[in-house]
Order: sequence, then C-alpha cells, then structure tokens
Amino acid sequence: MLSSSEEKAGPMPPGDGSIPPGKPTSFGQKVMDKGAQMVQSLKPIKQMSQHVCTFAIYSHDMTRQVETHHYVTRLNQDFLQCAVYDSDDSKARLIGIEYIVSDKIFQTLPPEEQKLWHTHAYEITAGLWMNPRIPESIQKSELRDLSQTYGKFWCTWQVDRGDRLPLGPPALMMSPQGVNNGMVRPELVQKRDEKYKVSTDNLRMSRVDVTVAETVLLSNADYWMQSGKGFAIGVEQTEMKKMAPFP
Repeated sequence: MLSSSEEKAGPMPPGDGSIPPGKPTSFGQKVMDKGAQMVQSLKPIKQMSQHVCTFAIYSHDMTRQVETHHYVTRLNQDFLQCAVYDSDDSKARLIGIEYIVSDKIFQTLPPEEQKLWHTHAYEITAGLWMNPRIPESIQKSELRDLSQTYGKFWCTWQVDRGDRLPLGPPALMMSPQGVNNGMVRPELVQKRDEKYKVSTDNLRMSRVDVTVAETVLLSNADYWMQSGKGFAIGVEQTEMKKMAPFP
C-alpha cells in the first residue's frame, strides 16, 4: 500500500530506496561538473570541518531508527549546521539538515520552540556519537562542549521506508536516549561498530568524565520523554498572499 505522500506524488517504480529514478550521468554532465569544480569556489561546502556518525529516531514513529552521517560547519562557537546523509560513501543521499545550538542560545528560545529540539548528552556519553577515525584524546574537549548542546533535525528523505525520492513533508527527528523507545537497536550499533572497527562500549567507558549541566537535564528538549507525545508535520492547502499590482 502506498503512503499518502506517495499517492499524491503518483506511483513510484519498485525499489528499496537505494537508487533514485533517472538515467545514469552522461559523460558531458561529468565534464561540466569537473569544470565547475575547477572554477567555482564552493565555499559553503568547503567549510564543512567534521564528519559525525550517530543515530536518529523519528519523532512520530519511534520504532524507526536510522544511522546518520552529519557533515558539520561551525558558524561560531554557539551555532553549528549540518548536512545529514545516510552514509559516508560517494553516492550518499542527502536526507536532511540539523542545526545545533549551545545551551546559552537554547535558553533564549520560547518554551514551545524548545520542544522541537533534542539534547546530545546521552548520544555522547553513551558512545553513540562518534567522529570516525578521530582519536578520542583529540576530540574529548569538543565532546564536552557538544554534550551541552541541542539539535533540531529535519529529515527530508525517508530512505529507510524505501522512498526513491524525497516524498511528503519533512519529519522531525529525535536523539537516542537511555530509556524506553529512545534505546537504539543493538544490531544498528553493531553494524556501525564493525564498519569503523570501533567499540561503542569502549567509547562510553572513555567518556565517564563527560558531565552534563543541570540546565540540559531540566530543559524542555526531548519533549517526548516528558509527555509521551511526538510531533508530525502535515501539509494543508491555503490561500496565497498575492503581490500588489505594479504601478
């Protein structure tokens, strides 16, 4: 059965979501891309300074959990922005964006806005958040800072359900937690560990000295833990605002 978003978009070819529909890239297009790379600055992309691998859970359906790869740009000490992919290979699909703010900024947000954000403390202290191939000793200071941050992650392409194109409205994502539906399935963690030849358990033990501020523990983030409710985004038809006639 098709989802409501797929019905609106029309029937899709069968597939598991791994390959979007379309013709293979032509030689001429490849030449154009290479030429553009040589003469264009691509400055925003070149500011991406970190690769983070972690996990995320759909706010409206916490039975769905995915491995995520965040390519991080640091705009300043208190604000990071991430392009989120489903893998780290050359054919990775851009599945969403995440904004990360410090506790200082988060505390200025209205309470209703805070409910859309999640904490990173558990991800980090549990060893789920990792920078592939970066030694723990090098990133420890960064991890201490990040454990006091909050993320707002919108998934725009739900590849885990087999979507071959980005369909429907974005989905709000939540961070893993150490309770109830927030627990990441062991097989997901094992698959990630085997790929990068790491031990999440060892990462967790190495981070026992990473402390979490009380403001993080008592915040309105991770709202599902307080309410048992998630957030789902809908699309509704509305009247457009029209421009006034030009004189």
